[in-house]
Amino acid sequence: MRSDGNTMIKLSAPFTEEKIRGLKVGDMVEITGIVFTGRDAVHKWLHEGNMPPMSLKDSIIYHCGPVVMQKKEKGRAKWVVTAAGPTTSSREEPYQAGIIEKHGVRAVIGKGGMGEKTRLACEKFGCVYMHAVGGAAQVLAESIKEVQGVFGLEKFGSPEAIWELRVEDFPVVVTIDAHGNSLHKDIEAQSSKNLSDIFGALKK
Repeated sequence: MRSDGNTMIKLSAPFTEEKIRGLKVGDMVEITGIVFTGRDAVHKWLHEGNMPPMSLKDSIIYHCGPVVMQKKEKGRAKWVVTAAGPTTSSREEPYQAGIIEKHGVRAVIGKGGMGEKTRLACEKFGCVYMHAVGGAAQVLAESIKEVQGVFGLEKFGSPEAIWELRVEDFPVVVTIDAHGNSLHKDIEAQSSKNLSDIFGALKK
């Protein structure tokens, strides 16, 4: 389903290149499938050439350090995500393009946008950057239905580990698409122009 600015696009696994290239900047999307969290430590580790135990091909990486607790259910311990807000994506700019290329990542979720290297990698390799709402960690956690696994818990610690999450209707907005378009770049250019116009008017 295409978005008309008011309609949500339902994006379900498998996350193929065809589906991802069908998305455009400004599309509102609800994701259903598996999402892997990854923050600074994991991005640096992957960029150094290390390989995780799971395949990241056609995957979605979420810049997030979730709050995860163990609860007992029917006598067994179970991981439960209680908060899962996005972290600032710009910290991963030195690593993201290489990870997209090497691992075949199809989408990255975060907040604040990413830079030119990531934009070019999205265009070349068929990936998108999606913006999740900051300050809504508990609301976003409601879309996380199950923790299916975790890697690097002892090595990286809970916030930096790779959590494998099954999500349903996880809400995001496409702000860098696979066609070279970047809402962040457009806003920066327009802001610079507006600032220049203001200074120009003050000098008159």
